[in-house]
Order: sequence, then C-alpha cells, then structure tokens
Amino acid sequence: MAKKKTFTLKELEELSAEEVINKIKYENYSLLTSLGSEDLRKEMVPVGKACNAAINYFFRTTGPKNNPKKHNEAARKKLVKVLNKLTPGTYQKIPKDLPEGLVIGYNHPSLGEIARILMMKIDVMGDKPMYFPVNLPWYEALAPNSDRIERLGIIITPTITPSTWSKMKLKEGTKKYAAGNRLKKDFRNIYTDLSHAAVKNGGVIFVAPSATRQATVFKNEDVYNQKEDIIPTMAMLAVKLYSDPEVNCSFLPLAILPPEGYGRGLNFRKKYRLIPGEMMTADYVRKKYFKTKSPKRLDGFDWEFHQRIANQLPKKFWY
Repeated sequence: MAKKKTFTLKELEELSAEEVINKIKYENYSLLTSLGSEDLRKEMVPVGKACNAAINYFFRTTGPKNNPKKHNEAARKKLVKVLNKLTPGTYQKIPKDLPEGLVIGYNHPSLGEIARILMMKIDVMGDKPMYFPVNLPWYEALAPNSDRIERLGIIITPTITPSTWSKMKLKEGTKKYAAGNRLKKDFRNIYTDLSHAAVKNGGVIFVAPSATRQATVFKNEDVYNQKEDIIPTMAMLAVKLYSDPEVNCSFLPLAILPPEGYGRGLNFRKKYRLIPGEMMTADYVRKKYFKTKSPKRLDGFDWEFHQRIANQLPKKFWY
C-alpha cells in the first residue's frame, strides 16, 4: 500500500471536517500521522487489513453482480454465516420492525462485540441503515473501503474519543493542538447531524457511551454511586435528537456479556451474549428528563441508561 499522505498545517487549519474525511477516504491521507500520532494509526493497520480483505471477499465471491440489490443481499447473508463461525454471538429479543429509528448503546469490554453487533444488525435488521461513530484509528483503517461498507448498510463516521485524544499528546497552545481540537469538535457535530437524519429515516445508531474499551459498565464504583460525573454521551445525543418534535426514536440499552477468559481483542470463536435491556421510549424520556422546553443537559439520563445495561449482567461487570 502506498505511503500515507499528510496534511500541511495550512490544510489542518483551513479544511473543513468534511474535506478532511474525504481525503482520508479517497486520497490516502492520514490525520493521525499529520498530527504526530503515527503509532496510533499503525496499531489498527492489521485489524483494518483483515476487515477490508473480508469485506472484499464477500463481494467478490457472491452474485449476481449485475443486480446491485441482490448482490448486496447475498454479500450480507454470506457475511452473517462467516461471522457466526468466527465471531459467534447470541442475540434474542432484539427488536426487528420498529418503524421509527433506534439508538442502541452498549458496554464496550473489547473489540469482539463489534463483530457480534454487526452480525446481529445484518441478521435481524437487514438493510436498515446502521450508523456507527468510529474512533479515528479504526476509521483510518476502514475508510478506504467505506463505500463497500455502506453497501452492507453500515455508515461509519470518525470520532476522536477522550482516550485517543489524550494518547495523541498534542501540546496545548500549539497550532496542531488547535487544529486537532477543532476537528475533534467538528467530527462530533457531523455525527450528531447524521444521527438526526438517520433516526428520522428509520436508521439504527450504535454507540458505546463509555467512548473507550473498559471491562465494566460504569467506570468505577463512585460513578455507579453517582459520586462522580458520568460522560454525558447518551444525554447529549438525546438532547440533539429530541429537539426535533418529529423525532420519536427509542433508546435501547444493550448489555454485552463477553465469554470467560476474554481479551481486549476480537476473541475469535468465543461466544458473546447480546442482551437487550428495558427500552427507553421517546415519550418516557421526554416526560422524565425534559423539564424545560429546550434543555441543555439531561441530568441522570446517562446513569439510568447505564444502569439498565448493568441490570442484565453479573455484578462483576457493573463497576
């Protein structure tokens, strides 16, 4: 593969987030390398190559290629079959035919649940569009194949999580720090705008509210006991979506129960359980948390959402 291109400082300062994304997707640019984080990019290269090779295989070995709709359906069916062997998971009682959009938030103990969630979505929800905010190292690994990924019904968009931002070690007060911080915010805005369009069109949004891989649902016992703040990921999304009175999507807490002896990776051939918690409907959320007409935050929403995930898991996964 050709060496990654880098953005100049002028480009980092002046290009819009959309232009940066297009250059990553279509022109072999790396934002991570440009910001001095080549090591973070390289960490995901092997996994990215494996994913891209698999996706290309499914499309190359299925047909009929002269009928895009049937070709995509055949590729999805083959993908589910292979994933069920390599990355098995069970997912009973997942809602199938909701007319409105759906936001699914899940705990994120490893990389393994991503493959199981993908299998579940394709198997249960078919071609209903799926929107996934993808951490920048992951995104750069998958972006060159994003058009084919979209044909599977999966729309990925980059995000820079707090954990990745801290690992990038940009020096505050520098021009690169300012450019990176702007793009971090703009990526988040693109994602929330996409989310709004997605749920209005009946799409499914998957998000890990912890914004990093962690073994437990709550970061620690103090967060569980509400003595320490929780990242308001789901609340921010709810405020954005429900600001439109026409949006009536539900929020579904999804508990991920990893296999015994699991690691932080994909955990091939080990079975995960995907267990839906109690649904939070738009009517429920609006009545309980929207105390004012245009709230800026929803106090307690994220804690309740996390608790509904924890309720489906053994206590050792709570905090």
